[in-house]
Amino acid sequence: MPFRVLAMQRIGRRQKLFNICIAEPTVPSFWRIPARSYAQPARPMKNEGSSKASEPIRVRKFGGSDNLAGHNLETQTVSQDELLSYNTDWMGKYQGKSKVVIKPKSTEEVSAIVKYCADKNIAIVPQGGNTGLVGGGVPVFDEIILNLGNMNKIRNFDPVSGIVTCDAGIVLQVLDNYLAESGYTVPLDLGAKGSCQIGGNIATNAGGLRVIRYGSLRGTVLGIEAVLADGRILNCLKTLRKDNTGLDLKQLFIGSEGSLGIITGVSILAAPRLAAKNVAVFALNSYQAIEQTFVKTRRHLGEILSAFEFFDQAGHRIQQAHATNPKKIFETGGDSPFFALVETTGSNKDHDDEKLASLLEDLLESKTIVDGVLAQDATQFASIWELRELITEAAGKTGKVFKYDVSLPTSAMYEVVDATRSHLNSLGLYKGEGKDGVVKSVIGFGHFGDGNIHLNVIADSYAPEVQSALEPWVYRFVSKRHGSISAEHGLGLQKTGYIFLAQDISNVGIMRRIKHNLDPGNILNPYKFVQPKKMPHARTKDKIAHSIEEEK
Repeated sequence: MPFRVLAMQRIGRRQKLFNICIAEPTVPSFWRIPARSYAQPARPMKNEGSSKASEPIRVRKFGGSDNLAGHNLETQTVSQDELLSYNTDWMGKYQGKSKVVIKPKSTEEVSAIVKYCADKNIAIVPQGGNTGLVGGGVPVFDEIILNLGNMNKIRNFDPVSGIVTCDAGIVLQVLDNYLAESGYTVPLDLGAKGSCQIGGNIATNAGGLRVIRYGSLRGTVLGIEAVLADGRILNCLKTLRKDNTGLDLKQLFIGSEGSLGIITGVSILAAPRLAAKNVAVFALNSYQAIEQTFVKTRRHLGEILSAFEFFDQAGHRIQQAHATNPKKIFETGGDSPFFALVETTGSNKDHDDEKLASLLEDLLESKTIVDGVLAQDATQFASIWELRELITEAAGKTGKVFKYDVSLPTSAMYEVVDATRSHLNSLGLYKGEGKDGVVKSVIGFGHFGDGNIHLNVIADSYAPEVQSALEPWVYRFVSKRHGSISAEHGLGLQKTGYIFLAQDISNVGIMRRIKHNLDPGNILNPYKFVQPKKMPHARTKDKIAHSIEEEK
């Protein structure tokens, strides 16, 4: 089957299909990205020591003798809006200018594409469901977009061991639904599960809601198939839980954000889908009360604890304001400054409910919590989870959101929220929740069980003065408290310049060597993640250009 290529050429006011016209993208000698406001079109980069931006050179075409090792091309005319959707991240922060989207259907086709691009020094952006939050899945300039959405097959499933092997482009929810038929579940749950792809999840080492129960993907991913920067196929697609022969190469690609290779296939150890689930939500008077509740929760619930989330009053108020059918959950604690959500998953409902009821009784008697609600049926279960899961959606409806996904020691997690409010207030950008100001709201919520907090700063627009006030101030704040500037979203484009606030200089040096050895031409997701000190020139005579020249 031919793989699909989406391409567009502007001719007057009409869009015309053409035979995949691709210019060779420029790789500048100096790797740092020029500052630009969110959602602004990318500008061509200037070569170091030059006052002029690099000029595009001749257009190369796929087709004819350049037919990618015999793979046929199927081209399709697309609307400008459809092409824009591949170039823009889902929040509208980052927008590239690529005019070519390639959608292969097999690992061999990915290999042929990458080999061709390596030979021609053409940059590639691997793209999954495009649900990332740091600009990692969209072009910076006009790099080719290699979207894996057509690689969505289940290759094999063993119902005894629970090990599933599949293409990287399968949607997380689709994979979970498939496993549910055999009594299993993917050991990963995200708010974007209806559109994110498992390959992208692994490439960013996504965390999600239930790391406290299942651990990270570094433990549940058993094997990976990936296409390297020269087109070779790396086969680490094993289905063994124990393999102590040499280095565990798959770990290089988990969390590498498409910069070392393009993940095309994965094998995962699925978890049993247990029937008994319940959830409770607690209202608390202080952050310290959340810590106390967490300690008691682990002691009471033990092995059945599957999630421990928290959110603040500002986030709760925004969620309720945008809820389709807002409900009064608490009798007395609705105005509390903090809330904690606890989920249990087990095999015996009576046993689990007894444990959860005992926890609730202990928390109320010790006055650790102000109020608590335990779900009594599936409807209440869903309603309680909406209090936490719909905060992100509600924040997006309130304004433009500056998102910071960080991890900190649990004792210091909420300090970043309080400090951010004070910092923005001192600059005159934030005047308090519900008051007029450039910044409307500052909220904090996240996965308390694994030390991951999401700091959301909601403003009227992606204003440069807000961005400059927050970056790198937030990252420095986190670094001084021995945290990480990226807990689960990755570095992408947003944080690549701040890696030294999270990693020792010697660590970054080793990462750069690995990147150079696997991708010496720096064609895989350039300008992001970990970059060499200087970007390599491909040829002296023909400097690579960043824009696609229109056919005349």
